Amino acid sequence: MSAEGMILPKVIEEARILSHEAPIAGVDILTLDSPVIARTSLPGQLVQVSVPADGGYLRRPLGIAEVSRTDGWIRLIYRQVGSGTEALAHAETGATVSVLGSLGRGFTTELRHPLLVGGGMGLTPLLFFAAEHSNVSVLMGGRTKEEVFWEEIYRPHVRECFVTTDDGSYGTQGFVTTLLPKLLQGGDYDGVAVCGPPVMMERVAAIAAEHGIPCEVSLEKRMACGLGACLSCAVDTRSGRRKVCKDGPVFPAGEVYYAS
Repeated sequence: MSAEGMILPKVIEEARILSHEAPIAGVDILTLDSPVIARTSLPGQLVQVSVPADGGYLRRPLGIAEVSRTDGWIRLIYRQVGSGTEALAHAETGATVSVLGSLGRGFTTELRHPLLVGGGMGLTPLLFFAAEHSNVSVLMGGRTKEEVFWEEIYRPHVRECFVTTDDGSYGTQGFVTTLLPKLLQGGDYDGVAVCGPPVMMERVAAIAAEHGIPCEVSLEKRMACGLGACLSCAVDTRSGRRKVCKDGPVFPAGEVYYAS
């Protein structure tokens, strides 16, 4: 199902933590009992999660990595990048957090064979895409072999998995943009979905355009309300100022990367 052009109902659920794991230092996998959000979420959407600590923290926006519509859970994978996410990482199994979602517009998933391109934590929302699509491939990049722990998580959901590392410790040495032209030249992909560092996404979008393949990008911006009211996550697009939490986080690449 495509989330393009859709605004879905938003709810607040008091979600019990089913598990909280750390695949590598500083990265956490949080699984929450959240049946309504699990049932209505689409790939590319996000939630805002309360921080269970007495620190006056705003909710933290986190991309949805996986859901079980039948068992009613959602899975979030995040990096500890500040005091808020560090406090969230200390939440234990059985505790409860408040979850607002699902937010934003997701990826266009009605494709025959999409190529997902992700760097670092940008692989989080793309995982949901992979899990919901029957014929998808992924190109993932990390600085070292340790940072591509994602491969094991993705393998059950993808047709092919390509890996690059900056230092050459695993896969192809270089960036995802090192390998991407070769894949697009020799593959049968009819769409590219990308999430990662802004410089990487802009370059991936340009390479996709050179090969005549549609591309969507998932943007990450600091946000407060998550509902489009505070304007803290606004970005410039070809169509004017747009809010990442409401009009995105997924945009056609040509909307955000264009010649002025």
